Amino acid sequence: MSDIASDLAWIDAALTSSRPQALGALLRYFRDLDLAEEAYQNACLRALRSWPQNGPPRDPTAWLIMVGRNSGIDDARRRNRLRELPSEDAISDTGDAEGEIAERLDGSHYRDDILRLLFICCHPQLPATQQIALALRIVSGLTVKQIARAFLVTEAAMEQRITRAKAAVARADVPFEAPGAVERGERLAAVAAMVYLVFNEGYSASGDTIEERAPLCDEAIRLARLLLRLFPAEPEIMGLLSLLLSQHARSAARYDAGGGIVLLDDQDRGRWNGPMIAEGMALIDKAMRHRRSGPYQVQAAIAALHSGAASPDQTDWTQIELLYRTLEMLQPSPVVTLNRAVAVSKVEGPQAALDLIAPLAKRLAGYFNYHGVRGALLLRLGRAGEARCAFDQAIALAGTTAEAAHIRMHIDRLTAVDGGDSSRHPSNAPSTPE
Repeated sequence: MSDIASDLAWIDAALTSSRPQALGALLRYFRDLDLAEEAYQNACLRALRSWPQNGPPRDPTAWLIMVGRNSGIDDARRRNRLRELPSEDAISDTGDAEGEIAERLDGSHYRDDILRLLFICCHPQLPATQQIALALRIVSGLTVKQIARAFLVTEAAMEQRITRAKAAVARADVPFEAPGAVERGERLAAVAAMVYLVFNEGYSASGDTIEERAPLCDEAIRLARLLLRLFPAEPEIMGLLSLLLSQHARSAARYDAGGGIVLLDDQDRGRWNGPMIAEGMALIDKAMRHRRSGPYQVQAAIAALHSGAASPDQTDWTQIELLYRTLEMLQPSPVVTLNRAVAVSKVEGPQAALDLIAPLAKRLAGYFNYHGVRGALLLRLGRAGEARCAFDQAIALAGTTAEAAHIRMHIDRLTAVDGGDSSRHPSNAPSTPE
């Protein structure tokens, strides 16, 4: 029984790691997403039957490509009643045919195949939700049921979403030639954005959704590692992976036993993942030596400053505020300015932060965090009535029960203070909800 479990474990690991390369190559062969996916699934079934008996092939990816290609060709021939499926011995052979494919599929060939596969999933004609769903299904190999649970929709709805995405890709007539340098850069930016969206889908989980959606963080990190293997000298991809690692390292401390939000300053830093933080810091240090700054690198540097502080009092808020200024220039956004305001409140005080976010009132009127931060700043200034109004607006906009509970905690403290000097309460200082 243990031998069977061991076989299944290494086979599953091999199939998972080989999927992007093999599926990308099959897509280039067949120029049809459904046919390539079906060919890959057939190859996986052959592997489950053949590998435990014959042992692992010299190059599992090349084996899967060869078997998948044979299967796809045979399916087409079978439809035309031309010839039967090759014998199991012929398909399972790990000799010259596999070696030939392995030699031809060098690093650059793999890179173009995977990048093409990822870019197809990130086609600009697809909405972001369809991009994520398609990438998780095609590149990551998650089942429709797993993806549906992560997005809190029915399997039928997710199946329709993925089907529509595939149909849109087919209508777009995506070219299958190897991308040039300019196209490669454009595709890389789109793929990086998709990976970040996958991570955020998992990172934003709370309460009853944590179990279903949190694994998306692990999958996003796996995809980011894949990108970094394809582009080992690209500092923005280093920054992206560093950012994901630094944020995910704090996941165990982000919620209390009841599912309530624990702000960054209040988290038990002993529960943070030290090796993950160290890896993230090493990556951002390496990226910054390239002296080609980008949004992911700046965000990763901010996350590293938070993760590297032994206690909240040792956080370098001055440097964080400067980094947010840089991010505002690279990627102007009212949300970036709101985050910068939190750093400003730590360095210059709550009134300076309030002045900074005042012009954002209209643009962020429907944003939960804007009213939560504003309420906390007003509370520090002793303006309890205005703070209560801001917190009431935040509760009305809360997207999860954890968010609503966090704001109610502030309101309860206001009630307890009952007109006293609430600005003295340390927990009323705005903090990044991590």
